[in-house]
Amino acid sequence: MTILEWFIFFLLLQVIHFLGTWKLYKKAGKKPWEALVPIYNSIVLMEIIKRPKWWVILLFIPIINLLMFPVIWVETIRSFGKNSKVDTFLVILTLGFYIFYINYFTDVNYIEDRSLKPRSEMGEWISSIVFAVVAATLVHTYIMQPYTIPTSSLEKTLLIGDFLFVSKFHYGARTPMTTVAMPMVHDSIPKTSLRSYLKKPQLPYFRIPGFQKIKRNEIVVFNWPTDTVRFFRDPSGVHVNKPIDKKSNYVKRCVGIPGDSLEIINGYIHINGKRTVLPDRAKPQFMRLVDTQGQQLSKATLERYNVTELGVQNQVYLLNMTDANAAKIAKNPLVKSISKINTPKGTYDRSIFPHSEQYPWSVDNYGPIYIPKEGATVELNSSTIPFYKRIIEEYEENNLTVNGNEIFINGKLATTYTFKQDYYWMMGDNRHNSEDARYWGYVPFDHVVGKPVFIWFSWDSNAQGIGNKIRWERLFTTVHGSGKPVSYFYFFLGALIVWYLFSLYRKRKKEE
Repeated sequence: MTILEWFIFFLLLQVIHFLGTWKLYKKAGKKPWEALVPIYNSIVLMEIIKRPKWWVILLFIPIINLLMFPVIWVETIRSFGKNSKVDTFLVILTLGFYIFYINYFTDVNYIEDRSLKPRSEMGEWISSIVFAVVAATLVHTYIMQPYTIPTSSLEKTLLIGDFLFVSKFHYGARTPMTTVAMPMVHDSIPKTSLRSYLKKPQLPYFRIPGFQKIKRNEIVVFNWPTDTVRFFRDPSGVHVNKPIDKKSNYVKRCVGIPGDSLEIINGYIHINGKRTVLPDRAKPQFMRLVDTQGQQLSKATLERYNVTELGVQNQVYLLNMTDANAAKIAKNPLVKSISKINTPKGTYDRSIFPHSEQYPWSVDNYGPIYIPKEGATVELNSSTIPFYKRIIEEYEENNLTVNGNEIFINGKLATTYTFKQDYYWMMGDNRHNSEDARYWGYVPFDHVVGKPVFIWFSWDSNAQGIGNKIRWERLFTTVHGSGKPVSYFYFFLGALIVWYLFSLYRKRKKEE
């Protein structure tokens, strides 16, 4: 929906609200016209139902308002003496339209001094659950989101089984575009293959200003731009695309920022002609063939050199390791030779972006490629269109037609294009085991979710024994920074104990 369509829809809701409540406003001692004025009518309604005025803010926050509307409907009818379970059931089942019946066809009186406490234990329990979900959804959507590392693309920086807290406010929290969805879940209902949201209506993209921009080589969580993992089909059997905020969550390192020229030479990233210097916590790995002269490398040897065995044939090992560990294992007397896998430029791989035979690049030798910046203008021709076609059509929603050497945007002949937003280049540290920008291209800023800041838990599913499965040294460690990560788990545990003892002390003082 466009902004104009949303504005019309908003005004329509105000009219519906006025028609359904103006008599109730009057019975509560208010003026009927107060039920019609946008926003002000919500403030007046909070006075009528004896609830804090800041609740009005919750009514305008996507997803949160879905939880709040039923609460407001129930509070409204109870303010006029409709307290039965049947009344509660009817107002929720009819999506609030039961209030029309009360407004026009019943003779109710306003209960000015009604008790706001739930009338039963069940009511109190439901009330607590609802507002706990509202609070958690607010935090999850606008402040901090939990995230689990599912793949090894950032090994050894982030491990499979790491549980992260992802900050939404560093780069600016993105307001939900999908307006009707289950809170606290992503694209599907847990334990099912059912979609957890409705595709329509959709809000326009908007992001609350952040306090920093994405820096080169930071780890970023984002929605996978070319998400074709379509779990759901429409009735005709055609695959259905996901909304931006319901695309799969990915986590990679942002190796290129808007305006950069990026090239990969023999597996190493070069930015603007210079080999990039990664943070000391980044541990890029490459697959290597290791010839051991027919001798077998023990598990203890592999663990000592911190390498991952991917396969072995005729005592030639395929190992995944950092440059530093490759240099160490090369000194082992069993190792005859060691060579890094390196696919040369000139070998066309149709899976590599921009998926054009004009650019026969590989994962190891790639580019140079320009990373678009908001406001920058590029030439459009048969050589450049493979890079920017998806940006123009999908990410920036234009009608693109290519007719021979002529390119038309929205029906007009175009020789240049100016970008409407920033784009980023995201890659994994596990260079030969990462599905990243080399395969699907640019990440638009409107797809950025947030910045991982904290590992609060880490679980090694391959370890033996419950105690060994928990990676204790990774609990409550920071994601970014320099030097070896330090665990703040015991500091957290100490603070928790202090808070618990203080709560007991305060409770005892109140009882006295």
